Order: sequence, then C-alpha cells, then structure tokens
Amino acid sequence: MLKAVLFDLDGTLLDTVPDIRSCVNGMLARRGYPAISYAQTCAFVGDGAKMLIERALPKGADDLDACYEDFRTHFARIGNERTRLYPNEEEVLAALKARGLKLAVVTNKPQDAAENVLKQFFPAGYFDFIGGDTGMFPCKPDPSLARYAALTMRVAPAECAFVGDGEPDARVAKNAQMYGVSALWGYRTREQLSAAGAACFAENFLALQKILEKLC
Repeated sequence: MLKAVLFDLDGTLLDTVPDIRSCVNGMLARRGYPAISYAQTCAFVGDGAKMLIERALPKGADDLDACYEDFRTHFARIGNERTRLYPNEEEVLAALKARGLKLAVVTNKPQDAAENVLKQFFPAGYFDFIGGDTGMFPCKPDPSLARYAALTMRVAPAECAFVGDGEPDARVAKNAQMYGVSALWGYRTREQLSAAGAACFAENFLALQKILEKLC
C-alpha cells in the first residue's frame, strides 16, 4: 500500500529551466563563454549542477571548478522569477496530502538552491522531507538519498512511489525498489524515458493522481 510519494524537483514539481538557463548564461558571460539555448539547458539538466556546468562549457574549457563555484554562488540566491508550477499541481498535491500520503522531494539540485525555490512556491513544512545535493550522498540514480528519505519518513521503500521527469528518476525508482512514475510534462520524451527503463507514464498531474490513488 502506498504511504509516501517522492518527487524530483526540476521538470517535475517546478518548471525551472528558464531560471537555470539565465543563471548558467550569466556565469558563461562572466567567464567569456558563449550562451546556451533553452533546448540545450533542457538536455543538460538532471544529473546535478556540476554536470550541468560541464555540459554547458565549450569543449576544452579548463576552468570547470571555478565556473561551477561561480554558478553555485549566484544560483543559491536567485529570485526564481521565471519558475512556474504546472497545471493542476496544487490541487493534486493537496488531494494526495488529504489521503494521508507523505510527500518528499529528492533532487540532484544543490540543497540550498532546492530549499530556496521550494519555499517560494510551497508553505513551510509542506514536504515531509527535502533532499538535495549536499555531498553526503551520490546523485541520482544512486538510491541512497531516496532510501534515506523513506527511512526518515518511517516508510518502507516498497511503500513509496518515485515521480520524476528524467532518466535518473526512472533508474532511481528501480534502484531504490520504489514504484516509478515518469512525468511527461517535464524535459524528456517518452522515448528517452522508456530507454531508461520507465514503464509507467503520467501525461499531467491529473493523470498522476489517478495512478497514485490506485496504489493507495
């Protein structure tokens, strides 16, 4: 029986790519590198901030660490003016909470940046667990942080669903032995997610609600 739902953040709970792109391009401009496009940003996100910066830099750039620190410093305090919730998201999350389900966030986004953006869109204490990249656990698809989230919420991994829009999310659900649902409203196609092992898909939040309620 389902007792908790773990969500990815970027492309799943919030459409953050416009702000991510702005922050990456600010760093690239300061370092004298060319900007990246919206499509490139969508393709580059999902595997953690350092991998994002590595992908954004031109081939042969030798200052990855400095660029990453530049990005991180600015990213932790951005205003997230371009970030948006998805249609019907608030109603669906409220309905899941009303059923008694615990809600968590497990993201490869840096912890401080994750907390910063979530507090702008959700009330304090809305999520029972928020876990980002602190260096304590490897990034997804490693299952350690997802399992730690379940442990913290006092539920078994088998009693959790993991919802995300990326390949790492599809893989971490399997690795953590959770029920995986791939979100098709994010930054990856059904074909990309299928290739990563995804088998259950939700077109939107209302479809996700129906899937999860069947597991309760």
